[in-house]
Parts: sequence; C-alpha cells; structure tokens
Amino acid sequence: MKDYLLLILLLVPSGVLAQPPDDAGADAPSIIVTGQGLGLPPGTPAYGSVAIDRQRLLDNASGRLENVLANVAGSQQFRRSDSRASNPSNQGATLRALGGNASSRTLVLLDGVPVADPFFGYIPFSALVPDRLSVVRVTRGGGSGAFGAGAVAGTIELASATRDQLPDFAASAFYGSHDAAEMSASVTPDLGGGYVSLSGRWDRGNGFQTTPKSQRVAATVPAAYDSWSTNLRAVAPLSVTSELQFRATIFQDDRTLRFKGADSANEGQDASVRFISRGDWQVDALAYIQARNFSNIVISASTFRKSLDQRNTPSMGLGGKIEIRPPVGSDHVLRLGADTRFALGDMYEDAYDANIASNPVTFRRHAGGQQVTTGLFAEDDWTLEGLVLTGGVRADHWTISDGFYHQANASTGAVTATDYANRSDWQFSGRAGAILRLSGALALRGAGYTGFRLPTLNELYRPFVVFPITTQANAALKPERLKGVEAGFDLTPLPGVTLGATAIYNRLDDAIANVTIGTNTRQRQNVNRIVAKGIELTASARLGDFGLSASYAYSHSEVDAPGKAFDGFAPAQTPRNSASATLAWTPAQGPTLSASVHYVSSQYEDDLQIDTLPRALTVDALARLPLGHGVALTARGENLFDEKVVTCQSACKRDPLSARKRDPLSRWRKVDRTRAFALRAA
Repeated sequence: MKDYLLLILLLVPSGVLAQPPDDAGADAPSIIVTGQGLGLPPGTPAYGSVAIDRQRLLDNASGRLENVLANVAGSQQFRRSDSRASNPSNQGATLRALGGNASSRTLVLLDGVPVADPFFGYIPFSALVPDRLSVVRVTRGGGSGAFGAGAVAGTIELASATRDQLPDFAASAFYGSHDAAEMSASVTPDLGGGYVSLSGRWDRGNGFQTTPKSQRVAATVPAAYDSWSTNLRAVAPLSVTSELQFRATIFQDDRTLRFKGADSANEGQDASVRFISRGDWQVDALAYIQARNFSNIVISASTFRKSLDQRNTPSMGLGGKIEIRPPVGSDHVLRLGADTRFALGDMYEDAYDANIASNPVTFRRHAGGQQVTTGLFAEDDWTLEGLVLTGGVRADHWTISDGFYHQANASTGAVTATDYANRSDWQFSGRAGAILRLSGALALRGAGYTGFRLPTLNELYRPFVVFPITTQANAALKPERLKGVEAGFDLTPLPGVTLGATAIYNRLDDAIANVTIGTNTRQRQNVNRIVAKGIELTASARLGDFGLSASYAYSHSEVDAPGKAFDGFAPAQTPRNSASATLAWTPAQGPTLSASVHYVSSQYEDDLQIDTLPRALTVDALARLPLGHGVALTARGENLFDEKVVTCQSACKRDPLSARKRDPLSRWRKVDRTRAFALRAA
C-alpha cells in the first residue's frame, strides 16, 4: 500500500458528565484532587535525575515509551529493536552500560507500582502509552530507596497524567507505512469531587522485513504486530488532605518475528490502589496485583518447522508499600516505611523435532518457582540553606523457594525431575548524597549508593533458544549487588539554558551474564563483577518558540572475571558512546515541529567479543498543524534516512537474519481531536 494515506477522524465533544459537589458552606476548605503522589524530597537532585515532560512524551515520532526513553543517553534494552519488532522477553530496561541482560536492571515504576513482568522481569512497553503519562523521571544509579530493591542500574518513575492535562474527550487515528494503523481514545469526566479516566489504544502493522533481501526464503515474513491496551484510572477525595487512587490495565500484544509461525504473545491484567494523605503526617500507601502470561514459538532456521513451543507462562505478582513522613520540622523530610513483593510463575513448553516432516513433540517441560522480598527503609533529607544532605538505609529479606524443572519424554513417558532447595537471606543497602547551591546559577552534587537485584524466575529456571544458540537457566544464581559513586554539577549560565555533567563509577558484583560454555551453548552465570566508569552530559535551552534538549553518555565498562575467556572484555550489548538531541519549534499558536537524532556506537553482541553490531544514527521528526475547533493534523516519520540498524549477529550466522534491521523509514499521518473544556458550558 502507499506510504502516504490520510485518515481523518472528527469527534464531537462530549458534554459535561458530572458537576462538582455542592459547597458544604462558604467557609468550607477547598478539596483539591491531584491524582499525584507525595512531593519529591529536596535531596532528589543529588542523584542526578532527568525529567521528560509531557510535551516531549506527546511529540515522540513513534508514540512508544521505549523510544521516548532513548532521549536519555545510556538508556537501552537488551536488543536495539523497539516493542514492535522484538520478542517481549528482550524488553529489559537498563542504564549505565552495566551489561546486556533481558531482565531489567532498572526499576520501572508507574505511580509507585513496579511494572516489570513477575516471571521474566521485562517491561511491557506496549501497555505503557505516553499519552497517559504526565512526566517520566529517570535516575541513573541512585541505589535503593523506597521500593528500591532491583534498582541496580537506576530507576524510571512514570507518573500518570493529571486532571488538568487530560481533556474531557480525546481521540486520534494514524495510518502509515507497512499498513500500520494506530487508534486511541479517552474520556475523563469529573465525578463527584474527583474524576475517572478511561482510555484505550490499538495498534497494528504488517511490519518491515528484518531479513536482508538477498537472504530471504519462502518462510521469511515481516515483523508484524498487533496490540491493544485499556486503562481505567479513578481518583476520589477522602478529605481535604487525602485521596484514593485506583488504576486497572488490561493489555494484549501479539507479534510475529522472522519466520511464518514464529509467533509470540504477551498479555496482562494489572490493578492497584493507592492512598495519599498530605496532612501533617503524610502517607503514601499502595497495594497491587499483576496477572501476566507469555507464549512464544521458535521456528527452525534450517527446516522452518516448529522446534519449540513455549505455550504458556502464567505468572502473578503481588505487593504493597507504606511510606510515612512524620512532621519533624521544616528543615527535614523524613521517610519511614516498608514494602513487599511476591512473584509466582510457571513455564510450560513443548520441544519438537524440526528435522522430521511430521514435526513430532519430543519433550514436555514444566518449570517454575516463587520469590518474596520484604524491606524496611528510612531516609532523611536535611536542608541547611544552600546545602541539602540526604541519606537512607534499607534492610531486605528475600526468599527463593519451590523451584523445580521437570521434563517428560513424549515418546517413552520417562520423567526427569529436579527440585531445588529453598534459599533466603538478608540484604542491607543504603545511599547518601548532597547538593550544594553555590549560587542561583551553579549547584554541585555528589552521591554514593548500594543496591541489589534478585535473579528472576526466568533466569533461574527457564532456558531459551534464539536458533541456533541455546541459553541455559541456572537455579544457583546469586543476587547482583551494586556499589556506586558519582559527582557532578548543574549550571544555568543564561535564563532558559541549563547544563549538567556527571562522572560515575559503578561496580556490579555477581553480575548475571549469558556466558558461552560451548558451541552454540550459553548459560546464565554470575561473573565476578562488571565495572562501569563514564561521563554523562545533559543540556537544554529555550529561546522564544525554540527548544533544544540533548544528552550524551560515555561508558567504559569492563568485565572482571579471572580465569574466564572474557576477562577484561566489554560486557555484551553495551555501547561506549550514545547520544540524543531534540530540536523543537512550539509557538503558542499555529503549527509545531520537532526533530530528534539518536546515535549509538558499535557494541559487542556476545561475551567473547566475536560479533559486533555496527554504530547507527537515526533521525525522527514530527509536525503538527492545528485545524481549529480542537482538531489537529499530525505527520511523523521514523528513521527518515533509512539507516540500517543491525540488532542481531551471533545468533543469526546460521540463520537468514544476519543483518536484522530496526525501523526502516516509516511515515505516519494522523488527524486527532481533543476537546479541552475551556469552552464547555456548565
């Protein structure tokens, strides 16, 4: 089909769905519902966090959160592909070049709730729609704070859009390259003294060919995708200073990669409830539940028959947190609390003989286990005029239990069963930082921190295949432990111009890596440590209607593994240089334009530094033209110069995928209509 098609969606504005409650009296205090958590402690800047505001979220050319996060240099997933052309289990988020790992080394929170899959540890990016968010805060490093277990490479905090950012009614429709379509809609009525927001999004596409033309075969197909998600969020006041927040999300994500029949599916049903009190004793208490599932079919690259059917991987996550901030004076913000997380998961898969035309089942496998982590934390921020000191400690008790791996021979019925011993221990961690404001233009900051991450159930019990390479699980994996320090400054030399620089040293002990142990065979193992040193630079400027934001990260990472073949090598999947820049023209009225450039240097795909993924430079752009009455026409393009982004080498040498590409030139056209109620009639 043609790359350029136009789909216009005109929506009538909805009426006022609810009226505000009657005043209890002329002197009654106002009840203000924010839908937000408690305010950030004053010591937050000591850890060098980067904020991505709502406008940048909305102006991303792909409409996908993982590509928004690429604006923070050093942010990466296990593979270079985004969630349209990657196996869901590859979507682990990490920062600071601590080594490629499909599980997240970065803790990702949505309104304070961890969003990683309970079994795999990957992030369901297709369910995290930028339109639903207010701000994204990325803290590279920073160790473990409240709800901080797992934050060895940093924390990504997602905050839902607030009521003033959500129109009463909004909808959009896109059509673009590769027969791609994206539709979304939301309705946000006021209800009593609070509000309810219901939103949905569906997107699909035939996908692009990930295989070079010269290597395609009859079984080769484009990377098709089809996903949808719905989200319900409700906020209700309980008193003048307290409110209750509820969120429920349902999502489904189906993809086909490389060969016909190589299908994967990822689904989930999440819910959480949160209580916020902003009185003298401030409280943030939440509880959540996750029900997830994953399936994946592996097709042989030589016979193009099914070799593995990971048909069912149900998992459940439960957890909660309570944080209390007692009144200890205006100079201190004291945080005391506890949190807990429970993960339970099973894997059911069938192995097939792909060398026989009948494609019989050879083995049936069942594996699983559970984990519990419970922690106590205390943290204080102390403001002394221009100096802010911050420090905190955590004590976490973790348990890994009921682990097993059972395999049955489909022909003989013989069963091999392995049950693993339960394990538990305590882990103590802490962090401290300071920020010194020498003037209104210059602030110095420094921090030191520790943290830890448990191996996921996937790493412990589930092997996987990217044909022809098999990676074995390892039930004996130990937790990863982080130690890190950093120092930097923030400079505002001119109004509207900010510059920042951070020097970092991070050491990840017992880092979990995919270690080559034989021909086409790897195993997840703890290596002695990964040491990451580097420099991170940020810049932003605003001049009239023009805005510029830029980020650069230099990372020198090295594996310390005495006696191993990869001792002294760079960790797999870690580029030494990465950079991003966005230039936007956003006048108060009229059309808006923005363009983004992303660069990533070459990186080794494997632990032995045999296979290299070349460097890549991509350019994206977005243009929006208001048509009046709340209607806007939007055009967006991804990878405008059709850069080849290689995402796979080693696993593809006997596979017709030796130069898999990410996001060839994609063009989108959209008409959307939002109806803000500046014009509504009461």
